Amino acid sequence: MSVNPLNNHELQTLAPTLFTSEPHYEVSDKYHFIPTIDVIEEIKSHHWYPVSVSQAGVKDEAKEGFQQHCVRFRHFEDLLNPGENAVELLLFNSHDRTKSFSISAGIFRFVCANGLVLSDSVFESYKIKHLGDRENDVANAVAKITAVKEKLIEKIKTLSSIKLSNVEKESFAKLSIPLRFEEHLEVNHKDLLIPHREEDYKDDLYTVLNIIQENLIRGNVSGVNKQSGRRFTSKEIKSITTDTQVNKGVWELAERIASIKEPTYQIAA
Repeated sequence: MSVNPLNNHELQTLAPTLFTSEPHYEVSDKYHFIPTIDVIEEIKSHHWYPVSVSQAGVKDEAKEGFQQHCVRFRHFEDLLNPGENAVELLLFNSHDRTKSFSISAGIFRFVCANGLVLSDSVFESYKIKHLGDRENDVANAVAKITAVKEKLIEKIKTLSSIKLSNVEKESFAKLSIPLRFEEHLEVNHKDLLIPHREEDYKDDLYTVLNIIQENLIRGNVSGVNKQSGRRFTSKEIKSITTDTQVNKGVWELAERIASIKEPTYQIAA
């Protein structure tokens, strides 16, 4: 379960846009440009290290190098002594104003190599406007995530202790469908509950959450387009924006279920 952080050479190979040194020419003069690599270095100084990165594809070649990107960081302690789950810090940005600089929190589950993005109701996203100030947005955001890190791990333990009946699991799956599929796309909700590994044949809320999330994100779910009558098979989600929206939506549903099944469960971190 151990993982090594990515060095700058690896980051540049995987996502060159992290090292873009100026904004896209279409942005206004008022746009305050910060190279993503500068923020990465600032985050690293607070003992969080990049472990994965993704950048969006572009249809307009002029946007290459300026597109949306996401870097996931893991704390030094979790790199030294990884557990079954790790709280992660997520950095989002673009250099063409399609996505503002922000830091969010996520959870990585090693057994399925899936990364959840937590809902804003659990952890507020922090916008980054500048670097180097005394009240640095980066420092504040990193400190907030570090402070609630153990509480988020406790949330996972609670979700893992809540058992769901078949009816409850199916309700969870049904409510998850609109997160990925438009109304005219009909899928069988039971397909979202199919585990992909032996460890996931469980009935606890956290495992069911991850099964549904994986099936929504990774695709290969068959259905029917009610408008055309044609069958389709969903593809893996590549869009950073859609991936984040689906993840947050599934987490919100899981927390709502937890608050019903366990009245003492607190949705806020």
